Amino acid sequence: MSTDAQAATGALRYFSVSGQEFRITNPPDHVCINLQVQPDLIANQTDKTMSVYSGANCTFFVLNLDPGRSVAHIGGPRSVLFIG
Repeated sequence: MSTDAQAATGALRYFSVSGQEFRITNPPDHVCINLQVQPDLIANQTDKTMSVYSGANCTFFVLNLDPGRSVAHIGGPRSVLFIG
């Protein structure tokens, strides 16, 4: 019997400055995710806490974003990591 990798339940949603929406459903835990654009608004609509980084590959920690929270105008983060 195999076990599935742990993942957050829900979606990471983020929006470009022009308002285009990007979404990652059920993102994996403890895996750095490089974002497609530098978002103006980022929303953690999952059941796990998310660390937000200003650099690619989860460098330059900015803040932790709890489940159900969102933040805007933080300088266009480049990557995130779900920490559980």
